[in-house]
Amino acid sequence: MIYDFGYDATRRLTEREEAPTVTAPVTRPGKIIAIHLSYGSRADQRGRRPASPSYFFKPASSIGVSGGTVERPVGTELLAFEGEIALVIGAPARRVSLADAWDHVAWVTASNDLGLYDLRANDRGSNVRSKGGDGYTPMGPGLIDARAVDPAALRIRAWVNGELRQDDTTAGLIFPLTQLVADLSQHFTLETGDVILTGTPAGSSVIVPGDVVEIEVDAPDAEGSPTSGRLVTTVVQGDVPFDPELGSLPAVDDLQRTEAWGSPEAAGLAVSTDRSLGEERSDETKRGESHETLSPELREKLLAAPTAGLSAQLRKRGHHGCFVDGLTANIPGAKIVGTAKTLRFVPFREDLFASHGGGYNAQKRAFDAVDEGEVIVIEARGDATSGTLGDVMALRAQVRGAAGVVTDGGVRDFDAVAALGFPVFSQGGHPSVLGRRHVPWEVDVTIACGGATVQPGDVIVGDGDGVIVIPPALVGEVVDAALAQEDEDSWVAEQVAAGHPVDGLFPMNAEWRARYEARR
Repeated sequence: MIYDFGYDATRRLTEREEAPTVTAPVTRPGKIIAIHLSYGSRADQRGRRPASPSYFFKPASSIGVSGGTVERPVGTELLAFEGEIALVIGAPARRVSLADAWDHVAWVTASNDLGLYDLRANDRGSNVRSKGGDGYTPMGPGLIDARAVDPAALRIRAWVNGELRQDDTTAGLIFPLTQLVADLSQHFTLETGDVILTGTPAGSSVIVPGDVVEIEVDAPDAEGSPTSGRLVTTVVQGDVPFDPELGSLPAVDDLQRTEAWGSPEAAGLAVSTDRSLGEERSDETKRGESHETLSPELREKLLAAPTAGLSAQLRKRGHHGCFVDGLTANIPGAKIVGTAKTLRFVPFREDLFASHGGGYNAQKRAFDAVDEGEVIVIEARGDATSGTLGDVMALRAQVRGAAGVVTDGGVRDFDAVAALGFPVFSQGGHPSVLGRRHVPWEVDVTIACGGATVQPGDVIVGDGDGVIVIPPALVGEVVDAALAQEDEDSWVAEQVAAGHPVDGLFPMNAEWRARYEARR
């Protein structure tokens, strides 16, 4: 017997017979067949509407039960839930008609068609690894008798940590449930106990360790309002990494993040339209096209040039908004030089923090992706009453070779970050986590930090006088002029130290200028 129901799963009910209550779990189906896109709301979200259904198989070992756990593997970020209506076949079906298809369905229940988008691209549509993990198809807890419900009037709902995320009915299907049964039966025999997962509506999104997902299927308009009860699954963190010697490793890009989260906005990706090309591209993509790394020679010049001299040269060229106000270094005498990698926080809001603050959020992505010689510049709206990074994030940036961090907010674990020897320019220390005031929002976009506009790839220089922003196109001439001025100022200082008055010397009149030029 495939299911431990305690009676024949193929038994059909007469119109007068009362539908039994079944609470035993689905344990070992012969086949699990899942559909890719079936709800109009999901198709609209994805921006594509299929002309006919398409399918993939899931292994029987992926079955799980209510109250169980699902593991997010080490090194992955995009585990997503999908609330679905599951159909359990009660009588073999081969080449059945639409009119007869529902007679071959014995039970209806809830399922969570979990998927790991980090492996999705490598699966190339098969979903073998991305959807086949142990526990990736929890079902139950109760089974609704198919004879007691109208397949066109079923409801599917999903909650994450008690918040309703999905709410749709089979009236919103592109392909009716009966069509799925009939279509599949054209190609192979649907056997007693086989399971069909019928797709998910809009609202599916990423879940993280600690999240609790609940799925329920019911028929609110049917007599007695039969329900599957809530299928409960808790996400846990795995601790065994994938072996690179055995197969491809998890990998994500903006497309997978968008589809896993449900939209670019939910994924924390800023999308803009390039009107000349008529296409949408992420700001991160555009940054990759234009970002240039500082040459070693230019970096050495910038390390030698003081911010006071650099800012003076920028002002001479009409750039008066180059200074990032209100920041000091965590390490006395620290100097940073690098190109900007930007991170933007928006003001705290409960619903937005729930959707953007957990998991592999924008803050974590920025610190995981910073390149050698880059400076992470954080827009925190000048709010120093919460940390915008702590010792773990600082250590990650240091290991990645970052030149430092600039934030117009606070720093958590201030002394520990300083002990790392990692330079951070900020408004000072604060013990609170960023969730007190901020929501990590987006990476590699134009931001405002300490009153200065900063774009990805801008040149950042910081020392004891503060932090300045230099447009990349000006950096060469600005640093050469600043170093020349520094040489001049050093000579003037030598004359003052020798006892000469500053009148006529600072700034130099014609006589002192001639002496300086002769010295050169």
